[in-house]
Amino acid sequence: IQEKSDVVLIERNGKTARHASNRLDCLVIQDEGNNLAALEEAGIAKADAIICVTDSDEINMITCGLASTRNPNILKIARVRNPDYAKLGNTETPVLGIDYLVHPDVEAAKAIIRAIEHGALGDIHSIADTPFELGSIDVAGDSAFAGKTIREFRVLAGVECLVTLIERQEECIIPTGKSVIEAGDRIHVIAREKDLGGIFELSGRKTKSIKRIGIVGGGRIGSLVLEGLSGDGFRKRTPLGKILSLFKPQTMKQVVVIEKDYLVCKDISARFPDILVINEDISDEGFVDEEGISDLDLVVTTTENQELNMIAALYLKKRGIERAVALVNGGGYTGIARSLGIDVVVPLKTVVVDSILSHLMGGGVKSVHRVADGTVEVLELELASETPAVGSLLSALKLPDGSLVMLVTRGGDSFIPGGDCVFTGGDHVVLIVKKGGEADVERVFGNGK
Repeated sequence: IQEKSDVVLIERNGKTARHASNRLDCLVIQDEGNNLAALEEAGIAKADAIICVTDSDEINMITCGLASTRNPNILKIARVRNPDYAKLGNTETPVLGIDYLVHPDVEAAKAIIRAIEHGALGDIHSIADTPFELGSIDVAGDSAFAGKTIREFRVLAGVECLVTLIERQEECIIPTGKSVIEAGDRIHVIAREKDLGGIFELSGRKTKSIKRIGIVGGGRIGSLVLEGLSGDGFRKRTPLGKILSLFKPQTMKQVVVIEKDYLVCKDISARFPDILVINEDISDEGFVDEEGISDLDLVVTTTENQELNMIAALYLKKRGIERAVALVNGGGYTGIARSLGIDVVVPLKTVVVDSILSHLMGGGVKSVHRVADGTVEVLELELASETPAVGSLLSALKLPDGSLVMLVTRGGDSFIPGGDCVFTGGDHVVLIVKKGGEADVERVFGNGK
């Protein structure tokens, strides 16, 4: 809607439909998504895409099939949680003609594993097929960066890096070289993976080897995190092993799972015989003392109750566990959880929406990642030969306010561009833009498709 797209929402729940109708500038139809008459009323015959995100995998997949009977060329995206469906969605042949299957649990597990690999010091976003990553860092009062300009930051860091965004209270700042970093700021820095740890330390966050990890909640996401942390041999034997095999976790000495459901514990013990599984309720204060889990280096809370995830993470941090990662449902809880002291917050709905938007964006956009509670987007684009930016100097381009080119990959070589960078066809460009400026960015870097 913000990009001026013509959107129609089909929602069966009357209360939800009325709420959406009052908030969103789009047509809302109260009906079942797999009702062909409702799809026709929504204009499915002329639609460019259909996105099915109900709570039922089967309804989502069937609805995509119904849509294709009226519009064979429509782009079809379905949200699924069944791991067998997710596995099929990563084969060469589309399942039931569906173009993309989005698996929320896998997306969340990937985000959690990335955080673990970097010591849970902050949110980490990997830039595909490059050695660079975008890390978010909270600047402590005793940080070497506090009070320094962006130019001084790069000198102090001593490596190729760039501050791409400054979050200061309710304000998001796309910085210039003269911008000053203040204590309490949350900065987003792009740098090579091997250099991020040193930048974190200079910001006042000390890195620590993660040897003992506690996972609270052994359900779908908790199990996927375990699978991602397991050895390559195990991952190759599991349904989602291929999806998670891109991770190369650091060596872990011990993983402990805390789960109150006995049957879930029994299943995890059978699948992961080398880890300790404790059948207890994390909210039981006496249990923490009895089991002696306060010597863990990191706790990851992945239950289906986001309030419990936040409370458990905070409680265990107060009991001596230095780092905590918490799973929440929506992005609205992200800022709250961070302000309370949780090191990394993974909003389930946000990672899913990012995945969906990555498939919907035109103009050569390959992926979308939202930061700063969704008010800023990181776009990855591939430049076609007819792209307006091709042949132009970066300094000569008229980019919208609130945007910044962060990284260029050309012929396998990735670099942070200066003003003298001349773009060529085939360049892979990563940039950051405040919400509302996407259309202007696509006019410069898009291919018009």
